[in-house]
Amino acid sequence: MIELYYWPTPNGHKITLFLEEAGLDYEIHPVNIGKGDQFDPEFLKFSPNNRMPAIIDRAPADGGEPISVFESGAILLYLANKTGKFFGPDQRTKIEQSQWLMWQMGGLGPMAGQNGHFNVYAPEKIDYAINRYVNETNRLYGVLNKRLEGREFIAGDYSIADMASYPWIVPHEAHKQNLDDFPALKAWFDRIAARPATIRAYEKGGEVRSYATPMTDEERKVLFGQTSSASKS
Repeated sequence: MIELYYWPTPNGHKITLFLEEAGLDYEIHPVNIGKGDQFDPEFLKFSPNNRMPAIIDRAPADGGEPISVFESGAILLYLANKTGKFFGPDQRTKIEQSQWLMWQMGGLGPMAGQNGHFNVYAPEKIDYAINRYVNETNRLYGVLNKRLEGREFIAGDYSIADMASYPWIVPHEAHKQNLDDFPALKAWFDRIAARPATIRAYEKGGEVRSYATPMTDEERKVLFGQTSSASKS
């Protein structure tokens, strides 16, 4: 039913979390971002930002032609609306969950992503950049920790807001964050990690990652040296 174009990164994990929780049938099409699969012309037809994840729903709710969706937040909203799960159940709750989904998309994801880049992948260690993004990631952890005080999940029941943020907390050690400094966030993190669907989703990621080989210098250039003229021959 759902064709998922995916690589096991935090943004990719968001979608497998939802699909496993909702019990939807799906097929993974690996998009090896180190090899440049994201520049394949066929992929760009439905993911024009040359990023994964993206989906094609071969059986949309309206019974019409297949629907393609790119951008992880948009995919979560699409799947939630398609299934009526993990979003709601009323307008006020939807607003809360939408706000925190956008918070992740605009804040936690980009800042933690830059944190990881300068800490893990950058060939030159730039102290200013590392400190900038480690500190901003720390601030955002604090925002989420405060939000979770007295709450089991971010907004009402377990929702797409939680699915969006959790994968960006998984690499906390690489991002130089200590979950013990954020007790409410840590308890939330442990609750989600123990969910059977979370375990299944990350196992799927491990299966896909097993296809990969260690990143070469050329692959590093493909992944981190993209410009408007990037393409796959």
